[in-house]
Amino acid sequence: MTTPSDTGNFEGATFVRTSFKGAVLRSCDVSGVTMRSVDVGGLDIDSHDLFFGTLIVNGVDVVPLVEAELNRRFPGRELQHAQTPDGLRDGWVAVQEAWDTTVAATPPDLVDAHVEHEWSLAQTLRHLVLATDAWLRGGIMRIDQPFHELGQIFTGAAEMGFDMSIFRTDEPRFEEILAVRAERQQMVTDFLATVTADLLAEERDNPWGGGDWHPTVGDCIRVILEEEWAHLRYARRDLALLTAPAGE
Repeated sequence: MTTPSDTGNFEGATFVRTSFKGAVLRSCDVSGVTMRSVDVGGLDIDSHDLFFGTLIVNGVDVVPLVEAELNRRFPGRELQHAQTPDGLRDGWVAVQEAWDTTVAATPPDLVDAHVEHEWSLAQTLRHLVLATDAWLRGGIMRIDQPFHELGQIFTGAAEMGFDMSIFRTDEPRFEEILAVRAERQQMVTDFLATVTADLLAEERDNPWGGGDWHPTVGDCIRVILEEEWAHLRYARRDLALLTAPAGE
């Protein structure tokens, strides 16, 4: 097993005839990297923000191709970009149905299992509670302290100065996680049931603070949908690895 390391900044560096075979890059900035005459057999790239930019392979921007394939695999995913109340409502229904299927299909002995350096299903559901709290209760509803103590905060939050005392340090029972998750899902359902185009256009502050971005209410809902679809993909990816026959 290799140990993660922080070896510094390589911005602008050039590597020639260097082997990175088997290397693992996590939370690294590889934007603008140029690779020529490289062996990429088995190269595995996972980027939540892929659709915000370009990824050029042999002169072809493959981002639209990846997006189209993910939308095919996850029906309704394309609605995470919806601009209308009806579109957002339909998108929310689609992703919740997909999540219901995934949770039901996960063997009870695997809800706390995880692939190396990834969250378990239980932790993922706790993070989605946090995402809903941040963008619905904090961003849209402007609740001063919107977070449930069960929420799973992102890695590095403590170093960023976030108040970690809000959250529990023990491991909640899965039944408790499902109950809180269901409450948050219903909050989004109830909000979308009566939301109007005018309300979607209203501006809010970024619930995580900083920067000049002031999302609209619609933007906040779209972030929730993006979080739901992204973590569903991660959960299904990891479940497939955890249930694969030995040797595969």
